[in-house]
Amino acid sequence: MERIYRDPVHNIIKLDEARPDDALLVRLIDAPEFQRLRHIKQLGLALYTYQGAEHSRFTHSLGVMHLMTRALDLLGARYRISDEARTVARCAALLHDIGHGPFSHVIEKVLRQNHESWTVRIIAETSTAVHRFLREYDDELPGWVIAAVEHRYRPAFVGRLVSSQLDVDRFDYLLRDSLMTGAKYGYYDLEWILHALEIDEKHDRVYVAAKGIYAVEEYLQARYYMFRQVYFHRTLRSAEAILQSLLRRAIVVLGERRLGFVVPDSVMEKVLGGEELSTREYLRFDDHDVMFHIKQWTRESDAVLGDLARRFIERRLFKAIDLDMPEAERAAFVAEARRRIEAHGFDPEYYVIEDRAADIPYYGYYRPEGKARLYIERSTTSHEICDIAEVSPVVRGMQGYEIHRLCFPAELGNVVEAIR
Repeated sequence: MERIYRDPVHNIIKLDEARPDDALLVRLIDAPEFQRLRHIKQLGLALYTYQGAEHSRFTHSLGVMHLMTRALDLLGARYRISDEARTVARCAALLHDIGHGPFSHVIEKVLRQNHESWTVRIIAETSTAVHRFLREYDDELPGWVIAAVEHRYRPAFVGRLVSSQLDVDRFDYLLRDSLMTGAKYGYYDLEWILHALEIDEKHDRVYVAAKGIYAVEEYLQARYYMFRQVYFHRTLRSAEAILQSLLRRAIVVLGERRLGFVVPDSVMEKVLGGEELSTREYLRFDDHDVMFHIKQWTRESDAVLGDLARRFIERRLFKAIDLDMPEAERAAFVAEARRRIEAHGFDPEYYVIEDRAADIPYYGYYRPEGKARLYIERSTTSHEICDIAEVSPVVRGMQGYEIHRLCFPAELGNVVEAIR
């Protein structure tokens, strides 16, 4: 009656099918909509930089559910958490990423898809197995899970544990991504944070006991360095630039009726054509569809699309250089780079990409009116709860940053560098 998953981060994730709530989670995991997440990489194109980053949204989602269960068990020993809230929280944690499309975040803007909207739509769609299993457990459960994902469910701490600045989603992906990439930046003291979690019942929010402040500082620093050194890595971003360029080119070539290969009436054809997808169609769309078409496009007669597809498949990535210069100089530099690259026969629309990436390590300090602040007990002798930035000079010193790069064919590195 036990279902056991061996996990590289959490070791054993166990569900007891004799328990109704665990049995529901097993059914949800076995649902085709959730199994689809095995075919969507958690870190998109990070494997182009970190060869071990082959893990999927499936493994991450299991880890998030497991951590939600652990957090609720610890909190439930000190606070009253209803069976309903517990079930909603665990289901929302498990299903929070079910709407992700191919390569996770990488191509959402190009293909005009939004994973958060799709998550809600998949759970709400009466034809999905996920919706049916939730409804069979309780008629109201699909709506409650959606409300938790959208932060409308009460008690509100349930939604915040699913998604906020201190949530089980981040708890898992920082450790998992660190392990699978081999980068050590994302490690932090998860156990101490879990044991320091508290519920402010008066204001319906989660906070961290004063004893957990150093572990939370470490956690925020881990997130900062993972974004800076892994998620925004120049090689990863240059791979993303090629993928986005070749998809934009495929959309143009298809619109001109010159695309040599696309599976007729396929999800890929509809996506490239800008057609709205049904839920059933979207659920057939994953990394394999995109890779299959890109492989075929390596033989396209359109020179730009064929070249970009071959570069992507063969990992001949663009070179990425930092544009660490004043704004006025930056604009002039980019304009000259575009001119010189075009003079060498490359269309700058697809071969000169400005890559901007920005992050704010802790939003509460910069947006004090925000709802997703991270609260902590001011001291071990005081029950006053405040924003962590009020008591942590480390958090106050974590400034936001922006990365601005130029991506272009690596063989033209000397041409561009000569502009400096």
